[in-house]
Amino acid sequence: MGKGLPLESAAANIGNKTRRISKESKVNIILFIFLMVLIFISLIIGKYYISPIQVLNSIVSKILREDLNMPEEIYTVIFNIRLPRIFAGLLIGAGLGTAGAAYQGMFKNPMVSPDILGASSGAAFGAALGILYSFSIFGIQIMSFLFGITAVVITYMISEKICKHGDSTLILILSGMLISTLFSSLVSLIKYVADPYSKLPDITFWLMGSLSSINKSDLYIIALPILSGIILIMLVRWKLNIMAFGEEEAMAMGVETKNLRIVVIAASTIIISSSVSVSGLIGWVGLIIPHFARILVGSNYKYLIPTSILAGSSYLILVDNIARNIASTEIPIGILTSIIGAPFFLYLMVNIKRGWV
Repeated sequence: MGKGLPLESAAANIGNKTRRISKESKVNIILFIFLMVLIFISLIIGKYYISPIQVLNSIVSKILREDLNMPEEIYTVIFNIRLPRIFAGLLIGAGLGTAGAAYQGMFKNPMVSPDILGASSGAAFGAALGILYSFSIFGIQIMSFLFGITAVVITYMISEKICKHGDSTLILILSGMLISTLFSSLVSLIKYVADPYSKLPDITFWLMGSLSSINKSDLYIIALPILSGIILIMLVRWKLNIMAFGEEEAMAMGVETKNLRIVVIAASTIIISSSVSVSGLIGWVGLIIPHFARILVGSNYKYLIPTSILAGSSYLILVDNIARNIASTEIPIGILTSIIGAPFFLYLMVNIKRGWV
């Protein structure tokens, strides 16, 4: 009888693990279904209302290449305006959620957001500079993307230069704060010298964040880099679990922490720079979504990253629907994410358990 107890205990543990995995899988299935329903609703609602039947007929018509006698303006609204915007929200929300979860795990800090190393500030400066010098839309996006990457490269180089004299993680964060402040100041300088009647309003509106001007060509630009960054983080997500034990413990368990940090930073920087280059600054998504996902599925990155992807996509599409329908004129989505994100994060700080990693 005594020998049977360990076997019974092991069987119970396996049963508990199976139930736990089943619960997390169900959460992600529910989130996926919610995302699909949200996408369908997003195609219906708007200043130009399209009935559910018309949406379904339009999609079927495109897939089967059959003429169902639908008005041309419905095709235009669905496939040239709403679908690109929805897919952009899906990509950007998924990317920011993934980058935020990866950074919080790598730095072991719940207050970390994807722009901690200066990518958003650098990208904002690049876009503002492009607008100041009247670059084309594509030129502005390229400038934003390149300066976002440049800011993080400078941050990393500074931390590598002086990390021998202190904690490398702390120095990396402090370097990011320094570079972020520098580029934010440069953005303010550009706003000060910009023409107040033409350039300044464009810069200000862009910095507020919006999905309103996104089209199919923008999707082609951001899809590959954002998806590549998400896939990279997905491939190393199990190592982020080990990083929770601390850098020395992770190295003792065979994880090349420096290489892992480079991969996560590179992937996240590509995601953030690509997102900011087409949508402007959309804050708080990468900060609150990982916490929300952690509440749903726990801190195991095997499940946390996929949940952050689904939750981030749904959240940004939902907020964008509010932004374009709540008032007679569209509200910049960056304003709404801040209004929603700040009190939600305060609630998390007050109520969430300390053992978050």
